[in-house]
Amino acid sequence: MSVSVSDSLSNANEQIERAAKVIGRSKDRAAVFSAIYHGKRQAKTVSELVLTTTLSRMRVLQEGRRLFRNGLVDQVKKDGEVVYEKIDFFHVHKGTILKLSRDANKLAEYPTKRKGGRSGNITIKIVLDRKTAKIRQVTVDDIDSFSKIRGVGPNGYLPKSVSEKKFKLGVQKVAGQPGEFKDWGGEKNDLFTTNLKIAGVRRPVAFAFKGPGTVGKLTPGKLGKNGDQIQRLFETAAEVFLIQYWAEIDESVLKQMEQLAVAKSVMTGSEILYGIVDGQDSRRLFDAYISNF
Repeated sequence: MSVSVSDSLSNANEQIERAAKVIGRSKDRAAVFSAIYHGKRQAKTVSELVLTTTLSRMRVLQEGRRLFRNGLVDQVKKDGEVVYEKIDFFHVHKGTILKLSRDANKLAEYPTKRKGGRSGNITIKIVLDRKTAKIRQVTVDDIDSFSKIRGVGPNGYLPKSVSEKKFKLGVQKVAGQPGEFKDWGGEKNDLFTTNLKIAGVRRPVAFAFKGPGTVGKLTPGKLGKNGDQIQRLFETAAEVFLIQYWAEIDESVLKQMEQLAVAKSVMTGSEILYGIVDGQDSRRLFDAYISNF
C-alpha cells in the first residue's frame, strides 16, 4: 500500500492553486470532485457518484482517475468496485478550489509564494511505500513521564475555565522542560521537549495545543488559519507528535497524522509515534498532576 503526500514545506496556497488548475473548466471533473468531497463520509463508490453526478459510469471513472493521478483524491478497491476517498487538506479547501477553477482571473490573481517571487518553494507530489515506514499510535498512558495518569479514571472533559496557556505550562512543568514557548501564527509547535520518556527511552516530542476557544469537535480545518497546523507540526525535528484539545477530536485528525507520520518515517528512517490527547485524557492528566497546573 502506498501513501500519497504533498511536500510539507510547500505553501498551502500552492496546493490550492494546483488543484484548481487540475479541475480547470471541466464541468464533469468539477462535478466528480464536488461529489467526492460532499458531506461527512470519507469515501464514495463509483456507483454512488454516478447517481450523484448523473454522469455515465465511464465518465466518472475517467475524471476520478484524473483526480487520483494528480493527487486530489485517494483511490482504492472494495468488494470489486472502485472507491474514491477524500484527502483532508482538499476537503478543508474544497470551496476555494472549486471557486478558483471556475474563474480564470481569480485563479491568476490568487497569491502564492511563487507569484511573490520567492524561490525554493514548490509543490512536490511523492508516493511513499508505507510498508517501509515505522510508525505507532500512542496515548498519554504510554508516556512514562505521565505515569500517574494510569491510576486516574475518566472524569469528563477538561473544564473550559482552564486556559490553553495554563494547560501548556502545566504540561511543560510535568515534563521538566525549561524555557518559554510563545504563541505566534507561524510556529511549528506549541511545546517541544526531549525530556519525556516512552518505554524507558527519552524521545523528542512536539505538542500542538488547541484551547477552549475552539467550538465543537476538532477537525483538521480548525487547526491553523489555513488548516495546515498538523502539517506544520510534523516539520518539527521530533519523533513523537501529539495534538491536545479540550473536547472531542475527530478521527480525521488521526488519519492525517498517520499519513504524515508515514512520510516522516520513510524520509528520516526513524520510528515515528503520534497520537491525540482529547478532552477526557486532558482532564485525567490535569487531575493526576493538579499541583503542576
